[in-house]
Amino acid sequence: MPELERLMTDTLGLNVSRETLDRLRTHLELLRKWNPKINLVSPSTLAIGAVRHIADSAQLMNCITGGESSWLDFGSGGGFPGLVCAILAQELAPDLRFTLVESDKRKSAFLLNTSRAIDLKVTILAKRIEDVPPQNADIISARAVANLAKLLEYAKPHLSDVGKCIFPKGERFEDELRDARKQWNFKLSQKPSITDDNAAILVLGDIARV
Repeated sequence: MPELERLMTDTLGLNVSRETLDRLRTHLELLRKWNPKINLVSPSTLAIGAVRHIADSAQLMNCITGGESSWLDFGSGGGFPGLVCAILAQELAPDLRFTLVESDKRKSAFLLNTSRAIDLKVTILAKRIEDVPPQNADIISARAVANLAKLLEYAKPHLSDVGKCIFPKGERFEDELRDARKQWNFKLSQKPSITDDNAAILVLGDIARV
């Protein structure tokens, strides 16, 4: 079984079609092609991109309930996690609309080019998240953008009344949680990362200022 298919089915429990797997592979191929020019991800991670970027992003799909209608991803960069989740959702949650926010014009051009290459319907905003009108999103995600307290500041204006944030975080996630709780109240569901034993996926709801 090819690596990407094994990761989706055996590791993540996401049973998707060959067409979806091909879209994920194309995303990864375009990332490798564009990366030397605009530094979308660390070059050292490209050799393990299927795990480090695709699977690491795809695991967020296991945090949704199925009743959500809109997903906002900011600081989308090379498409992680937003574009990967949008590819999967086209098959697994076709009514879920995606908006990707990326202020760097070169990176937003990569996102636009890739979405067209794989015939994926997403909205791409080449803006800073602070300049985007409120999105009333049911899900908000971001990876490697800022610390948790800052992410919540960015996200709060864009959440629907029942919205939740899904943030993958590295080995210092407990420190970030402690610092964020000085400024924010929230309900937390914490899930282990399948790509890093020291990392976690933080799912936060009922977010309010202290």
